[in-house]
Amino acid sequence: MPRPLPAARRVQIAPDLYFRYAVIGIGVVTLVRLMWLAGHPIDLYPDEAQYWIWAQQPAWGYFSKPPFVAWMIAATTALFGANDLAVKIGASFAYIATSLVVFAIAARLYDRRIAAWSAIAFVTLPAVSLSSVIISTDVPLLFFWSVAIYGFVRAREPGGERWWILVGLAAGLGLLSKYAMGYWLLSGAGFLLAIRDERRHLKYFLGATLLAFLVYLPNLAWNWQHGFVSYAETGRDANVHGFALHPGSFLAFFGSQFAVFGPVFCATLVWIAVTARRSLADRRAVMLAAFALPTLAFMLIVAMLSRANANWSAPTYLTATILVVAYLSGRGREPIVQWSVVINIVLAVIAFGIHGTAAQLGITLPPGLDPLHRVIGWERLGQGLNGIRAENAPVPIFADERELMAGLIYYMRPHPFDMKIWNPGGHVRNGFEMNQSLADEPGGDYLWITNRENRDEIYARFASHEQVAHVLVPIGPGIPPREAWVYLMRGFKGYADKAPAAAATAPAPKAE
Repeated sequence: MPRPLPAARRVQIAPDLYFRYAVIGIGVVTLVRLMWLAGHPIDLYPDEAQYWIWAQQPAWGYFSKPPFVAWMIAATTALFGANDLAVKIGASFAYIATSLVVFAIAARLYDRRIAAWSAIAFVTLPAVSLSSVIISTDVPLLFFWSVAIYGFVRAREPGGERWWILVGLAAGLGLLSKYAMGYWLLSGAGFLLAIRDERRHLKYFLGATLLAFLVYLPNLAWNWQHGFVSYAETGRDANVHGFALHPGSFLAFFGSQFAVFGPVFCATLVWIAVTARRSLADRRAVMLAAFALPTLAFMLIVAMLSRANANWSAPTYLTATILVVAYLSGRGREPIVQWSVVINIVLAVIAFGIHGTAAQLGITLPPGLDPLHRVIGWERLGQGLNGIRAENAPVPIFADERELMAGLIYYMRPHPFDMKIWNPGGHVRNGFEMNQSLADEPGGDYLWITNRENRDEIYARFASHEQVAHVLVPIGPGIPPREAWVYLMRGFKGYADKAPAAAATAPAPKAE
């Protein structure tokens, strides 16, 4: 009969096993997602297409966002080619890294068993499942948020002062990813100020904040040169005017968080927040809550005053995942964690499979129940317009709506980077209006691609118009099709009413 292993050796092996479990779990989930993306390709959402357009000219800033997401796309498309999967794949890779940092944070604060379940729970959150197949600014934000948390944990340990450098670098890169990283800095400062014996770290935290500002400084300089356009657009997104209350918006946002974080985890987090005096029993839990609950509370306030998109609370759920897993595990309820992971996986399978299943069965789904309906049909629409554009070359193209324009620039071949946007008011409400507005120069002929219903305003600004095509792409039962009308517009009169008479008689260029 073999002799049992010494107890000391058993203790040494077990932690490695938990790390392996985490890596296997994260790897399997990521592999399945990539296989799904490869086997069930979904088009780029217009925001993704616009990020790709930005990536063609890397800069320190763009109209509505800091630059990091465009840099990511530039890197992945350089490595894997110019295709939809290459644009999106950075999200899956980033979430592998973020999940491993979640493991490292939880292992440092608790133990490797809680760390393994925290990492697996995070990578299977419904919001992460959806975000893994759609590249967005949340992807790099959550990674740098997690790295900053890990640095914050290590920096507060005895002899950990050098880790404040990591905090500053991660916070700065987070600001270059999304301005919501500012919530991290406020949460960290609030935690240190609220607890007396943590205040000794404030001078180091201020140094890390200064380093973060220096890393972020190029985007500030870009905004300075462009009239602080990104900050203004971020403020417009919140759309808070006065103190009118919108309980419907509040309830919709609050309810959406059960879909974002998963029903069991979200209910547990609400319970922890309500019973904070008992639930936040030690410094570790207080710290995790400090980087989660204030952001969520602020978004709830924004939702009450105006509106808030479900993903605006995304940073909440990084430390909230560890907090909930540790809370349940510490009370002997680890099976709830495990079943919650299973539930979240099932929700993801349903979300990604519901469109195809409904189409096969001929079932009509409300658009709100199909999370993929907004990313389907763009490629076919672009392909349908390619021939029409070629038939009317070299007439320049303009559109009148940002999302349509972004999708067409990406999916039409060759890419019509010189497409203009209709902008009679001279507004700057998106990146196209900032850089590609149709000039108020009477006399030209254009090919107009639109999906607007009321077209009289634009008809009136040309001497004549002729519909040359209507491209319609069915999406699925009960979902409006993707469509566009194409008009040959002759004799631009200019935006103003006082257009030169000669503009109406300008000859039309012949198609080649």
